[in-house]
Amino acid sequence: MQRWNGIEEIPAGLGACVVTMGNFDGVHLGHRAVLAEVVSVAGREGATAVAVTFDPHPAAVHRPDAAPELLSGIEDRLELLAETGIDAVLVISYTEEFARQSPDEFVRRYFVDALHVCRVVVGEDIRFGWGNAGDRTTMRELGERFGFAVEIVHDVAEHDDGARRWSSTWVRELLADGDAEGATGVLGRPHRMRGVVVHGEARGRRLGFPTANLDHASTGTIPADGVYAGWLIRRHGTDRAERLPAAISIGTNPTFDGIVRQVEAHVLGRWDLELYGEEVLVEFVHRLRPTVRYEGIDALVGQMRQDVLDAADVLGVPRPEHVTATGAQAPG
Repeated sequence: MQRWNGIEEIPAGLGACVVTMGNFDGVHLGHRAVLAEVVSVAGREGATAVAVTFDPHPAAVHRPDAAPELLSGIEDRLELLAETGIDAVLVISYTEEFARQSPDEFVRRYFVDALHVCRVVVGEDIRFGWGNAGDRTTMRELGERFGFAVEIVHDVAEHDDGARRWSSTWVRELLADGDAEGATGVLGRPHRMRGVVVHGEARGRRLGFPTANLDHASTGTIPADGVYAGWLIRRHGTDRAERLPAAISIGTNPTFDGIVRQVEAHVLGRWDLELYGEEVLVEFVHRLRPTVRYEGIDALVGQMRQDVLDAADVLGVPRPEHVTATGAQAPG
C-alpha cells in the first residue's frame, strides 16, 4: 500500500481512482464494508483504490479539551487500512485552514484535480467541508457536477439489541465497560494498543510475574481497569510477527497504593524476554476480572497465579509450567 502525505506526493500520471474518505479510527467493520466495496469497484474498473484520511483527528483541532481518546494511532490505522487491500492512502494534515474549505472546494481540489476520481464510495453518515456542511446528498450533487459516480454503503449493524450504526464511539463505550469481546465484535478483531516497553518498578518480576510496561505515550484507547487475557505481539522486521499469550493488567496497583495508571503485560511462562525499548502491540481478548485491592502480598500473588492460569484457558494455550501456589518460578 502506498502512503501519500499530501497531494504533492501523489505520483504523476496516476489514472482514475475510486475514492473513500474518513477518519477510520479503529478501522471497524463499518469502515471495512466501505473499504471492501472500494477495492471491489476499483478492481472491476481497473482504477486505483484510495482512502483519504486525516491526521490529526479533526476533534483534536476543533475541540482539543473534549476530543475522544483514539482507538488507533496513525501508524496502526495505516496498517489496518493496508490489510483491507486498499492501494493507497492519502493522509491530509488537518488544520484550521484546511477545515475552512467548502464541500465544493474540498472535492474539487482533492478528489477531482488530484485523484481524478471516477467513483466515490462512502457510508451513510458522511460529513465533509466547513462546518460539516456536506453530506451524502451534497456528494451526489457534486458527483453530477464533476462527472463521478457516488455509491452509499449501508453501515448499520444488526445485533442482539437491535440495529445500531457501526462507529468508533460504540467501540469506546464497550472498552470503557471492559467488554473486550464486544469491542472485537464491532472491530472485527481484538482491540489493541501500540507502545514501547519501558522500565517499571520491577514489582512483577520480584513477585514471579515479570511484565512489559507500556510507555505512557502508547497509542490506542485504554480499556477499563482490570486483568485481561490477550496477546503481546513482537515484530521481527516487516514480514514476521510473534504472538505471545499474555495476562494484561490495567490499573494503578491499588495493593501498593499506586496512583499512576499503567498497562503491563505478563507473557505466560516466559522469564527470558528482554523487551525494553522494543515497540510491541498488546491485544485484549477477554476481561478476567476487575482491579481489586488485596490485603497482603500472599493474597495478591495467589490471584496473579490464578489470572495466569485463567488467561491460558481463555486463549486456548497450555497452562505454563512452574506456576506454583505461591507464584511462579523460572525453570531450572
